[in-house]
Amino acid sequence: MNNNLASGHLHQKEVNHLVRAISAMGLLPIVLVVIVAALSIFEPRFLGIFNILNVLRETSFLAILAAGQMLVLIVGGFDLSVGAVVALSSTVTATVMAYLLGIMPDDIGLVIFIGVAAGIGCGVAVGLVNGLCVAFLRVSPFMVTLGTLSIASGIALLLTNGIPVYGMPKVFVKSFGRALWLGLPTTVYVALALVIIVWVIQRYTVLGRYIYAIGGNLQASLVSGVSTKTYLVMAYTMCGALAAITGVLLTARVGSGQATLGGNIIMLQSIAAAVIAGVSLRGGIGRVELVTLGALFLSIVTNGMNLVRIDSKIQTIVLGVIVIIAVALEEYGNRRKIRE
Repeated sequence: MNNNLASGHLHQKEVNHLVRAISAMGLLPIVLVVIVAALSIFEPRFLGIFNILNVLRETSFLAILAAGQMLVLIVGGFDLSVGAVVALSSTVTATVMAYLLGIMPDDIGLVIFIGVAAGIGCGVAVGLVNGLCVAFLRVSPFMVTLGTLSIASGIALLLTNGIPVYGMPKVFVKSFGRALWLGLPTTVYVALALVIIVWVIQRYTVLGRYIYAIGGNLQASLVSGVSTKTYLVMAYTMCGALAAITGVLLTARVGSGQATLGGNIIMLQSIAAAVIAGVSLRGGIGRVELVTLGALFLSIVTNGMNLVRIDSKIQTIVLGVIVIIAVALEEYGNRRKIRE
């Protein structure tokens, strides 16, 4: 009897999630259209082909990172270590490729494969540690991810001594990281594929349904027999993996492994993209298609500020203001629903 009631409750929560996502989807595209129109009028360079490609490229990086952050937010947590994971995966990928290229210069494909696997493996390891500590040790996500942020950043600096790592295969940089396929950057295709995969997980898999259930009502999930600890670990692990993929793509783009490639700004951007797209900080709500729009919104805003030469320090302030406004609007909406 309890199982049936809990299952019905979980189903209703999923319906509510979808309704809220559809409602939020109506506002964000309108805001994007207004911003694009304004920038097109006041800054002619905005619609230049090279600038558009740059916006799409930056959106791709942020969309992948924010998709992982979204999964952790949905289960009621957050991940401060994603920026450090980007840096760690970058340095590990470049270091491994440079080392292997000197040993087996004729096996370029294998060198790239091992380097990419090593970089993504680092992200999976960090995400796994985060998930295990949160799920089994019941440590605050803030403290755990703050700790792994420090560890990952420290390892990245130790590997490089703060010096960029070069020596990767040219095909990895020129034919992948900086290439255009059918007129679009390769990162756009990678990001699109990953977003589709996350969308399918959210809509059509048990994993996606249980991630929503855990964030929406942990007690109901336990009553329904959901292995909450397992799915918590999986959410954090996927977040780490997506952050590492972002690091690998950025490494291919810049042509070197850098311990400063991630940082706090990209972490803040990942949270901001999710929050302005309607992902609830209380858990249980969020759609990857909206998060992608949120990433596009932030990329366009940042690009516009760069075009009009707004100081980077002021840009950081603007990003913080956007996050505060988004969180305030979410809190206002929650209180209004409670009163109703």
